[in-house]
Amino acid sequence: MGIRAAVRDALKSFPAVLARLGLVDREKGTEAFDLALPVMVTGGLRILLRIADFLMVGIAIGDTAIAALELGFQYYFIGFGLSLALSSGTISVVSRLQGADDADRADLAVKQSLWLSFVLSLPLTAVSWVYAEPLIGVLTDDPRTVELGAIYLQIVMLSLAFRFWSMIAARALAGSADTRTPMYVRLLTLPTNVVLNAVLIFGLGPFPELGVAGAAWGTAVANALAAVVFFGLLVSGRYVVRFPLSGPQVDLGLCREIVRVGAPLGGMRLLQSFGRFPFLFVLGVLGTPVLAAYAIGRRVMLLALMPAWGYSTAASTLVGQSVGSGEETEATAYGWQTMRIALATQLLVGAVIVLAARPIAMAFGTAYPDLAVQFIRVFGVAVAGFSISRTMRGSLRGAGDTRWPLYGTFVGSYLVRLPIAVLALPAGFAVTVAGVTVSPGLGLGLPAIFLALVGDFYVKAAVNTARFWSGKWRGVARAAGVGTAGDD
Repeated sequence: MGIRAAVRDALKSFPAVLARLGLVDREKGTEAFDLALPVMVTGGLRILLRIADFLMVGIAIGDTAIAALELGFQYYFIGFGLSLALSSGTISVVSRLQGADDADRADLAVKQSLWLSFVLSLPLTAVSWVYAEPLIGVLTDDPRTVELGAIYLQIVMLSLAFRFWSMIAARALAGSADTRTPMYVRLLTLPTNVVLNAVLIFGLGPFPELGVAGAAWGTAVANALAAVVFFGLLVSGRYVVRFPLSGPQVDLGLCREIVRVGAPLGGMRLLQSFGRFPFLFVLGVLGTPVLAAYAIGRRVMLLALMPAWGYSTAASTLVGQSVGSGEETEATAYGWQTMRIALATQLLVGAVIVLAARPIAMAFGTAYPDLAVQFIRVFGVAVAGFSISRTMRGSLRGAGDTRWPLYGTFVGSYLVRLPIAVLALPAGFAVTVAGVTVSPGLGLGLPAIFLALVGDFYVKAAVNTARFWSGKWRGVARAAGVGTAGDD
């Protein structure tokens, strides 16, 4: 108990220390930190789970399995990204309705998000089941990687609808300033996922050794468990946000507002995902070891990037509630103060992981640890850009202004990352696009890949920060509203 109390006190003192250094406003920094911390813990656990997946299959099978999981996960990430977009619309609408003291319509907004989630998730699950192998085959010609990636994709996509609902419920609770309950749910389900993965990947006890399929089944079962727990909590009526089974079921005004806020974010997620496919293709041309090293580096650095996810959620809640109560000056202050404390937190965590890059890379059992270390360190250089980009996006999302993050994603992914990345291809390597054969590579190799990654992050940061600094998001928030009662 003494250790727990010491850790708790140390965490609570973090915003105060930053305030004494003149980096943040103590009151607003503390509010942002208190909201962000449970999301950081939840996100950190989720990333640790993904790291455990890659680490276990790397030990059990090798670099080919790591590459297969990375490719399979990219298609799953399309659905995951759409769930984030839909849940972002949810947190924006719920936080504004809570700020306006309209709890009943906030609850109704959660229902609309659930129905919308079924419309999005079920077709994606069906397509992935039928076309898993061709989808993976687009990205690599290694038959073993294609086989393993398809197995992972088919199984993990079975739980996509459950994942959608979990994200919606968690973001709805966050929109009402409750970020602890989602943390407690994840503290239950994520360790379950790790245990299931270990048992099924390696075939411990009476269970068969399933390898990559075991990693997928562990994730699918844990997603289903989380969804059931969240549903039970919201149906119970004991939380600020509820899911009443009776009463109105459809409100087109709320649906439109959720879609209005979430659509640009959905577009942004799709742009990110589709932009990542040709990037992964370039990595695949450079070799499976490079693809596996990128997968390791990205998974490890996602752990360092977790603070930005937490502060992004905090910014959405604080800005959204201030906007909902008509306090635009407070909303502006919360946006900037959350960005400051996010950046300070992010740099500290990133520095620790970069310093420990080599032993972390070695743990994955990769035959190419030097490559993985390089990717980890390059992602470390991009940490500040990601932190600013993500937190500013959260502030804009809270106000319902989600178009500019979409623009930033387009510029970063398609005008910076991809054009620079293709220069890494060997000189003379030919690709056919729309019937036209081109040879875009200059043989620059990994330096071009590294520059593409860093440039992408910082361009997004510049776009989102400039938009928030302009103050034009206030007009978007005033014009949006959150629908009118009876608009069904």
